[in-house]
Amino acid sequence: MLLDYETLRILWWALLGILLIGFVITDGYDLGTMLLLPFVGKTDLERSIAIHTVSPVWEANQVWLILGAGAIFAAWPILYAAAFSGFYIVMFFALAALIVRPVAFKFRGKRPDRPWRRMWEWTLILGALVDSVIFGAAFGNLFTGVNFSFAEDLRFQADIGVFDLLGPFALLAGVISVLMIALHGATWLNYKASGEVAYRAQAWILPLALALLVLYSIAGWWMANLDGYHIIGGIRTDGPSNPLFKEVELVAGGWADIYYRQPAWLIVPGLAYLGTILAVACKNRAPLLSLLSSALIPLGIIGSAGRALFPFLLPSASHPSMSLTIWDASSSHTTLLIMFLATIILMPVVLAYTAWIYRILRGRVTLEDVTEVDNPY
Repeated sequence: MLLDYETLRILWWALLGILLIGFVITDGYDLGTMLLLPFVGKTDLERSIAIHTVSPVWEANQVWLILGAGAIFAAWPILYAAAFSGFYIVMFFALAALIVRPVAFKFRGKRPDRPWRRMWEWTLILGALVDSVIFGAAFGNLFTGVNFSFAEDLRFQADIGVFDLLGPFALLAGVISVLMIALHGATWLNYKASGEVAYRAQAWILPLALALLVLYSIAGWWMANLDGYHIIGGIRTDGPSNPLFKEVELVAGGWADIYYRQPAWLIVPGLAYLGTILAVACKNRAPLLSLLSSALIPLGIIGSAGRALFPFLLPSASHPSMSLTIWDASSSHTTLLIMFLATIILMPVVLAYTAWIYRILRGRVTLEDVTEVDNPY
């Protein structure tokens, strides 16, 4: 057999992480630019410069989100059903914020009057804030667990309210997400914008980096003291996908156990610290290196979270033994194999297309770029 079931499940777990990281790195600076819009753009033209740095590429960047959602749907159908059912209201707000973004990009430049433009600018700002908080809080909830279970016929049962998903640790993760994305946006504007917009963005890099380092360290300490989930029996790594077969126990500090047993894995969260420090150190003389360094931050944060949670995908707070893991929430072996082969073929195409787009659109956005046509968006 080309690839066994267990190996394919691990590969798709890794691919899911890659897609999520790719989304945060690419679409993250889009959202970060919008978060900083009130602070870097004091005039209509300055805000136009900031918006025009991302308006030609944001659609291509969202390919990573579409691929990630598609991967969850096809490779992890039980996870898809549970997450989108249990987080329905929160998902609605996240998707609504994503949907209004293209409308705001298109409509802002249709009329020159200030109230019209400000309305769409605040649509972009609030949409970015909502998505940044929700995506971060969702990750925070993975460590504290969500109240759900399955009936004997695998019908999903959940008792989840909006406020249940906004616990203290989840809110801290949401704030960290906002800081991470805003910092990424600041390094992008420092590299891509021009004039006062770039200077103001550069000034935000240090305070955002300091706040991120402090809160990420607090979150790491907090996570290390949370009850973690350990599988103690009933699981088959190459068996059928049924979350009712295994037995799970809670272990004090269990999420950090892998970092105590195998300290070499500390290099993963270390990437977040390294990326933050380099983003600050390179902001003046090497804006591109600062931007690339800030891309290490989501790699470190998401990667360290994924490694701590492994093999859990969605822990259950009310019924820990019904938590979803990579061993009991995947599609069939045939489905995973066909999708993996398709991904191996198509992923280089996506990467090549993305690289080509960025090469074509290289260079800073200047005042002339946003004034030479009436509607540049």
